[in-house]
Amino acid sequence: MAAARPSGFWSGALCPQLLVTLAILIIASEACKNVTLHVPSKLDAKKLVGRVNLKECFKSANLIRSSDPDFHILEDGSVYTTNSILLSLEKRSFTVLLSNTENQEEKKIFVFLEHQTKVLKKRHNKEKVLRRGKRRWAPIPCSMLENSLGPFPLFLQQVQSDTAQNYTIYYSIRGPGVDQEPRNLFYVERDTGNLYCTRSVDREQYESFELIAFATTPDGYTPELPLSLLIKIEDENDNYPIFTEETYTFTILENSRVGSTVGQVCATDKDEPDTMHTRLKYSIIGQVPPSPTLFSMHPSTGVITTTSSQLDRELIDKYQLKIKVQDMDGQYFGLQTTSTCIINIGDVNDHLPTFTRTSYVTSVKENTVDVEILRVTVEDKDLVNTANWRANYTILKGNENGNFKIVTDPKTNEGILCVVKPLNYEEKQQVIVQIGVVNEAPFSREASSRSAMSTATVTVNVEDQDEGPECNPPIQTVRMKENAAVGTTSNGYKAYDPETRSSSGIRYKKLTDPTGWVTVDENTGSIKVFRSLDREAETIRNGIYNITILASDQKGRTCTGTLGIILQDVNDNGPFIPKQQVTICKPTMSSAEIVAVDPDEPINGPPFDFSLESSTSEVQRMWRLEKINDTAARLSYQNDPAFDKYVVPITVRDRLGLSSVSSLDVTLCDCITENDCTFRVDPRTGGGGIQLGKWAILAILLGIALLFCILFTLVCGASQTSKPLKVIPDDLAQQNLIVSNTEAPGDDKVYSVNGFATQTVGASAQGICGTVGSGVNNGGQTIEMVKGGHQTLESSQRTGHHHTLDSCRGGRVEVDNSRYTYSEWHSFTQPRLGEKVHLCNEDENHKHAQDYVLTYNYEGRGSVAGSVGCCSEQQEEDGLEFLNNLEPKFRTLAEACMKR
Repeated sequence: MAAARPSGFWSGALCPQLLVTLAILIIASEACKNVTLHVPSKLDAKKLVGRVNLKECFKSANLIRSSDPDFHILEDGSVYTTNSILLSLEKRSFTVLLSNTENQEEKKIFVFLEHQTKVLKKRHNKEKVLRRGKRRWAPIPCSMLENSLGPFPLFLQQVQSDTAQNYTIYYSIRGPGVDQEPRNLFYVERDTGNLYCTRSVDREQYESFELIAFATTPDGYTPELPLSLLIKIEDENDNYPIFTEETYTFTILENSRVGSTVGQVCATDKDEPDTMHTRLKYSIIGQVPPSPTLFSMHPSTGVITTTSSQLDRELIDKYQLKIKVQDMDGQYFGLQTTSTCIINIGDVNDHLPTFTRTSYVTSVKENTVDVEILRVTVEDKDLVNTANWRANYTILKGNENGNFKIVTDPKTNEGILCVVKPLNYEEKQQVIVQIGVVNEAPFSREASSRSAMSTATVTVNVEDQDEGPECNPPIQTVRMKENAAVGTTSNGYKAYDPETRSSSGIRYKKLTDPTGWVTVDENTGSIKVFRSLDREAETIRNGIYNITILASDQKGRTCTGTLGIILQDVNDNGPFIPKQQVTICKPTMSSAEIVAVDPDEPINGPPFDFSLESSTSEVQRMWRLEKINDTAARLSYQNDPAFDKYVVPITVRDRLGLSSVSSLDVTLCDCITENDCTFRVDPRTGGGGIQLGKWAILAILLGIALLFCILFTLVCGASQTSKPLKVIPDDLAQQNLIVSNTEAPGDDKVYSVNGFATQTVGASAQGICGTVGSGVNNGGQTIEMVKGGHQTLESSQRTGHHHTLDSCRGGRVEVDNSRYTYSEWHSFTQPRLGEKVHLCNEDENHKHAQDYVLTYNYEGRGSVAGSVGCCSEQQEEDGLEFLNNLEPKFRTLAEACMKR
């Protein structure tokens, strides 16, 4: 019987809204199929619409997007609205895009939104759609007025189910106001379904109540699904609007334009928004002072603005407004509240500072400085101790010499006139100064006929006082010839009394006289030549000789001045050649330039005339002079003189014929540059010789040292007694000395064997008998040692230590730390040296080896080099005197190497 019962009807529409049911149809067996969501005709923003099974469609998706910006999809498939939506049609659709950014795979789910027109009802595991014309188990629009007076309990509505026709139905409710706070506010009769309210409700505390109604049979069967009941609390205008502040304070600058914003007030109302109960209206109901009316308030926004531009802080600096706010859009029956608004008028610089007097008179003693002589005052109506009030004073006229300055006293705002440069009564007894004043802040009003600066005139009287002598100008000059005779007098320094403009009664004294050339007359200040004057002296600068004079009056007051004696030049110095040492590099130079100077002024100096002193005919035969310009000439040799030092006398005359003879030490040198030439005197002949540079000498000495090192090794080895070796290898290393002037390319190497060093000057090369070991430069020839096949030399005293001479094809030489004595080395090399040199030139069949002579060792037919002879018994040494007479080309090469 229970299974045959019809299922109850579930609905939950709110009172003016449509009852909605959310249903999602997803076919689980097929992924990424279309999804249909049943939604109401109006959707609010940020509301859950439904849920889509994303994992079933695309489990590995890491990017979820919606084709419709009005919907947002979360990772769990929840669909939320981003904006309020009104479905104008029955259906609306969008696409959920799922993609994997790693493998670029993408899938889509189509979602359809359908306005609910069919009601789904669930009964056990069966689903059936019912169509009925009238239902009693449905929500009835219900509301109650807040603060209701009753009587209580107050009947609200009846809840009834159609199943009561067939069954006994008991009704019950749950939710806020029943079993939740506020408890016991509502109850329902069990048998009738009548819903009651037990007391009044405040809407500002509870706007609505959502109850859940149940219909059950006595045996506990529920023929109906739970029913949602919404009870709305109707608003009553029971709250006054309240200003956000008890007192508002605003500031606006004076002289502001009409319509300038002063500030904004705000009020709140707890009644229901967007109703007449909360529609507020602002107004000004009073002003202090009441006249004139300068402000207005916007009724809706509460913004206060100015209605006049006549705000004057100097007249009224503060206004107080009484303001009102009223709900019900300002209707007389609306609730209202008042508040206070204080408006302060800000100061602007609309008043100029003005002098309290237009003219002032003051006095100051002459020669005084840094003294205050006058204070001036100004009036300003602007706000005290602000930039609009503080004064800036300036001197407009009468201060051309910079005698005065004026500053502002920060405490009193007065102008302080001071003397910063002393005044002279004898020059001016009265000075008229014009001063002006402005504020620190710029004047705010527009330019008009009225001047923006107030001015005043100050008359400064200069008082006379007794002064000492005055040295003016401080620097005075006189002219004297430098050859003036001792005792010659001239006008000197003159000081005077500033009051009488006379020099009588003033005494003079010389303070400084660097060389003591003059004396000063005590009464007149004139000077007298005490020693000969010389314009070319070292203490003279620009032809002026300075002395310092002290002038004093009868009261002992003094002043100091400088007397500059301008020395007029006379032709008392002949021209001369300052450079007495001249070097001519004969291979590269044929002449040298000489320059003459004259200490006299140019009028007594160049152009110069150069000539050879004709005391000897030898000088005229060997040297020649050629003029270059007014001060220089060219000295050149002729007739190919020998390298030596010579003395060449040259006469130089100035334009007035005054002359002098300069004896030049001229060196003819075999050099490239002058720095390379240093003469040394031969003690036997008295002549000079060329001294080689340090790098050339070093190269020569290095070659000699290497040569003697090899000779010393071979010669000393031959003079020692032989000592038998414990082991003598059969294939002893072959060595041969050959003569070569051509060195093959390679690296320089040093081999150390038994304490004897062999340095490879030439490059190593390979041959059939060995590798070139070393070579030495000896007079242009190269001595090279060719090493033979791989040999081992063992010491009879140090068993286990050996030297390995690599194969004659060019192996490297390995040297251990053991050393052999000289006798062992001599005994090993001397007996077989000649034999091995001979064998090294033969092949296995004792025939001449074709590849023994290397290309870089071949000197050509008829070579004049000959044998070095280091291995022969010839004991005479080659002479090295040729190193002292090398050609200039060798010295040029040595100089280039030195520069590197």
